[in-house]
Amino acid sequence: MTKPRIGIIPGDPSGIGPELVARLLADEGVHDAAHILLIGDAHVFAAGAEVAGQPFEMTPVDPGADWTAAAPLAHDAMDTIAPGQVTPATVSQPCGQSVLRTLDRALELAQAGRIDAIVFGPFNKAAMHLAGIGHEDELHYMAEKLGVTGYVSELNTLDGMWTSRVTSHIALRDVADTITAPRVEEAVRLIDRTLRRAGHARPRVAVAALNPHAGDGGNFGTEEIDILTPVVEKLAGRQMALSGPWPSDTVFLQAVRGEIDAVVTMYHDQGQIALKLLGFDRGVTVQGGLPIPVSTPAHGTAFDIAGSGKADVRAMREAFDVACRMVTHWDAG
Repeated sequence: MTKPRIGIIPGDPSGIGPELVARLLADEGVHDAAHILLIGDAHVFAAGAEVAGQPFEMTPVDPGADWTAAAPLAHDAMDTIAPGQVTPATVSQPCGQSVLRTLDRALELAQAGRIDAIVFGPFNKAAMHLAGIGHEDELHYMAEKLGVTGYVSELNTLDGMWTSRVTSHIALRDVADTITAPRVEEAVRLIDRTLRRAGHARPRVAVAALNPHAGDGGNFGTEEIDILTPVVEKLAGRQMALSGPWPSDTVFLQAVRGEIDAVVTMYHDQGQIALKLLGFDRGVTVQGGLPIPVSTPAHGTAFDIAGSGKADVRAMREAFDVACRMVTHWDAG
């Protein structure tokens, strides 16, 4: 089987992303799993290697040609930020601009068929907004760049458990009005499709309720009766392994016990609290709904430890492994 071609960008130069890249490249089995193209500034990658104590060599390549034979590591060399503009643990416009330029390059290479997937070190949204991202987050930025007009959503995974959400970066007071049957169905279909692309032949998906005790028969709200249950029954009737709506304070117990593979949540923190409590340093975010696999650690830029050499590589490794699996199983979705 042909090895996937993974493009890796360092993320915010002031965060732990460059260190994570160096630690990933030193991890066992990484180079056997994929052809790797590093995309970005040589000095940013070098700084990460120095902090990690894991030096590596790069070979500049033309990413428009076949770069997979380059040894020891293929590098699409860019000049997006001067060394003097990088200060650890600092939000800045130059760092945000560097992120957007490396991301743009990776997306262009993916569209041109030169890489199969993108893995990126953590971004800092504040820096990206200073740089003029023009979107609420990187997912919607990427969707526009790739010409995606359909439903997109961030998905999260930890130790084989996945979550998606019907609503995301909106005020809590707006959540109930935003939950509609079409949006719930889109969220369910997206996570089912994504899990198939991650190697699950028939994903077992549970839908979380919006209200306490799943609405208690309508005493605490009727969204479960009016919206969620009809969607679950409709899709389960089409042979999807779907159940719910389940009270959100118990549905994750099913996931921890391995009884289900994924939970569709109604709002951002409903799933994020559970996953981050179970393993903040190991969670992965997958950008769902894009035409290529894109993944990243879920923990963020970790400015509190940037430059200290203490970054934990486990989430970065899992993001890399998820991207490789999704390339391999992409047609299953």
